[in-house]
Amino acid sequence: MEPALHEVGKYNTQKIERKHLTLRTRIKRLARKTICFSKSIVMHDIVLGLFINRFEFGCLI
Repeated sequence: MEPALHEVGKYNTQKIERKHLTLRTRIKRLARKTICFSKSIVMHDIVLGLFINRFEFGCLI
């Protein structure tokens, strides 16, 4: 990545960690592997993609 585009700092780290925390709390499939885990990679990708579309872009699919 070019140095001009690479942003380093506490603020950017907090934004990324906040997104990861939101994903872990809203999608239990990412946090545990007992009750709500995905049995296939395809279903895991579908659920994660649907959540990101709805959470980030407000798209209902």
